[in-house]
Amino acid sequence: MRALKSKTESVRVLATGASCMRTARSGVTRRWAGRAILAARGLFGLWLGLAGLTSAWGERYLSFSEAQRLCFPEADRFVESVEPYSPGERSMVGQKAGVRVVNMGNRVARAFRGTNVLGVVVLDQVLGKHELIDYAVALTPSGEVRQIEVLEYRESHGSEIRGAKWRGQFQGKNAEAKLKLHEDIYNLSGATISCRQVTAGVRRVLASYELVLRSRFGWMGGGLPDSPRASIP
Repeated sequence: MRALKSKTESVRVLATGASCMRTARSGVTRRWAGRAILAARGLFGLWLGLAGLTSAWGERYLSFSEAQRLCFPEADRFVESVEPYSPGERSMVGQKAGVRVVNMGNRVARAFRGTNVLGVVVLDQVLGKHELIDYAVALTPSGEVRQIEVLEYRESHGSEIRGAKWRGQFQGKNAEAKLKLHEDIYNLSGATISCRQVTAGVRRVLASYELVLRSRFGWMGGGLPDSPRASIP
């Protein structure tokens, strides 16, 4: 009987010990799980904060339609189209502008008042330091810059290129202009890359108009009635 009682007590002790160990392990697991959840919440919150900060850097100032009306307020209609460039045309433009042409074409809007041609607004993009810069170049029928507008700027620095004084340097420039940073276009401290890229982009747009778009539109005489192409609603 004593032996049986001793064995029973031993079993009880072992069971109690196992239960305590399970409880301890369970407590540790719960503590680690809680810490993991808190850490995950913290990381998620940090991610949301960074995402919000990143989105705050980018700012859309104008739509393409708004840019058209701003550049040609006297126009009573705009005809939009997407103008593709062939490999041969891209090569010609690249040689003229001194840049590599990677875009396959441009979205454009021709401006009219009655039957009179006012000019064209070309939507373009260039890569800044890290992000794309959307801008529009308004040209006269003879191919001179009338106005430049920055539509969307996504970088954290360099948005000073939106200033009217800096953009005003391009007015009157055509495909024969140098359009070189530190030469006929001055730089903005803290926005060097954006200045250089937009300057090169405008030079490319001017070459595209001079070598491709102008004759395609039938505007070689400086402004003829519209010859409609496939338009975008």
